[in-house]
Amino acid sequence: MSKESINKTEFISAVAERAGITKSDAQKTVNAVLDIITETLQNQGRVVLTGFGTFEVREAKERVGVNPRTREKVTIPKTKRPAFSAGAELKKAVKGE
Repeated sequence: MSKESINKTEFISAVAERAGITKSDAQKTVNAVLDIITETLQNQGRVVLTGFGTFEVREAKERVGVNPRTREKVTIPKTKRPAFSAGAELKKAVKGE
């Protein structure tokens, strides 16, 4: 796979081909993985895939921003965001090592 980016449908097709399974089975598998990651993060948990990376929830503090139209200062409330930290093996692969 040498494309610059792929969408979910292309990803599912690639999983099916690599794993030697049907696209239907690959779609069920990919959706199950994404559902598990989503549910774990909703419950404030972490998903650690050793060597690949970690999915977790990070809190962003309340901060002051500026409305670009009016230049008025506005308070941006604190929030929670999903985050991904790449693992050592993924970092090496991206670097070409």
